[in-house]
Amino acid sequence: MKIVSLFLIPFFLLAVPFKVASYNVENLFDAVNNGTEYDEFIPGRHNWSKRMAERKLNHTAEVLCDLNADIVGLQEVENAQVFRQLQKRLARVGCPYRYGVITSKRNASVQVALLSRFPIQSHRDLRVSFADGVRDILEADVIAEGYPLKLFVNHWKSRSRKGFESKRIAYAKVLRKRLERLPKGSEYMLLGDFNTDYDAYLTLPKRLNDTNGRIGLNHLLGTVKEGALLSKVQVKNGNGVQHYDLWQELPYRQRWSHRFYGHKSTLDHILLPKTMFDGKKIDYVNNSFAVFKPRYLFTKKGYINHWEIKAGRHTGRGYSDHLPIYALFDTIPFVPSSKDDVQKPVIGTIDMLYKNKKLQQPIILKDAVVVLKRGRYAVIKQSPKGRGIFVFGALRGLEEGKRYDLRVDEAGSYRGLKEITSMVKLREKGRSSLAAYYDSLENLRMNEVVRNIAGVYKNGYLYTGSQSIPIYFKNRKLTPKNGAQLTVYYAHIGYYKRIQLVVYSKKDFRIRK
Repeated sequence: MKIVSLFLIPFFLLAVPFKVASYNVENLFDAVNNGTEYDEFIPGRHNWSKRMAERKLNHTAEVLCDLNADIVGLQEVENAQVFRQLQKRLARVGCPYRYGVITSKRNASVQVALLSRFPIQSHRDLRVSFADGVRDILEADVIAEGYPLKLFVNHWKSRSRKGFESKRIAYAKVLRKRLERLPKGSEYMLLGDFNTDYDAYLTLPKRLNDTNGRIGLNHLLGTVKEGALLSKVQVKNGNGVQHYDLWQELPYRQRWSHRFYGHKSTLDHILLPKTMFDGKKIDYVNNSFAVFKPRYLFTKKGYINHWEIKAGRHTGRGYSDHLPIYALFDTIPFVPSSKDDVQKPVIGTIDMLYKNKKLQQPIILKDAVVVLKRGRYAVIKQSPKGRGIFVFGALRGLEEGKRYDLRVDEAGSYRGLKEITSMVKLREKGRSSLAAYYDSLENLRMNEVVRNIAGVYKNGYLYTGSQSIPIYFKNRKLTPKNGAQLTVYYAHIGYYKRIQLVVYSKKDFRIRK
């Protein structure tokens, strides 16, 4: 038997990556009335009690224990008292965090905090003051694997209740000013709930844009340059306040950790400077970023299993309206890959989307007209005689009858139907007359829109003249009885194992008798 001395094994082979995470726990409150609680967390109201507070504490500890991060930034923790209770609960269930710090902003309903298995040497609150009760940024100095590491935990102003971008700019200015004062070569991470999508420079709603398109996350923290997101290569080779946003590691369809009224968003972030890619001390483990998605954090219908308040009363069910995000770090130097430089978009056509099973790089569609839009569904075309294509769930800011330049990030097929599943509006270019963009039943070409069809419905088919065409009503409750005479005002020529007419709304057809 051979005996190998541990002293002969290179040290880097023994190194184990450590995990850094961020989690908005959604209102971790205690059952003590301090006068700064949200109304629904005042003890004695809305069924909020010591028993409910204990259940919320247990649920939060369950997620953190399963997440098993070595360092985790927390948002929406009421105060130091409930934070210490959380630490004790985690220790009790076998997931101890010896070190922890929390901000102490007066008159703020919730704070940000940091749990760590590594020693925390010091911490400070970075004051943000544009209104009473505004949350501060937590700066903490940790010794991770023997090296100093700064963590900045954030919870910026939300986009609800007059959440204009200028309020998030206030946070970004405080943070940028602090970063500019750090010694050269400092290793740090920015994490937390920034209440900003990673591509907000393109997608921020007009009603919130009071800064002429200037975005705190993108522009002040330097995740964007010359109108495009910075890649790892650009950040590694760059200078000044520049950061790589780890959301770029994931396929577009997986880029979300929060869902509000069906809209998926990337409010939570881990941003990294060049020192996390420089091969010195601590580095990022390439392509390790992920969203923590155990089954219990989702409902049976696939929604995030948030802490439930039903009919104005706490039920004791659920966890948070955010999913945790995490990434791995190591003392082994960063290992680049061929995917580290972001693929630049190319100008293309809808025909190109049909020819490629999977996009290799984003495609810019110029002068795309929204021919039909119904809720989450739409059909767009670039010219009256050109191909149309279906858009599913990627329609934010688009209106029927308007012309746009669009960037398509993800497209594929579902049951034979060609569709766009991730897309960004680049430019609005006015209204277009739609009359020429509609097609006829003579062609029955996938992803066209047809109008004013008269026929008889029977057993899933529309009989019109000499034709019989499968027809599907998206809301099945609207399906007519056999023998009904219909006028279909608008229908999408879709495909589900076969060509079919798809009717989306009760306004799109009429039963004559």
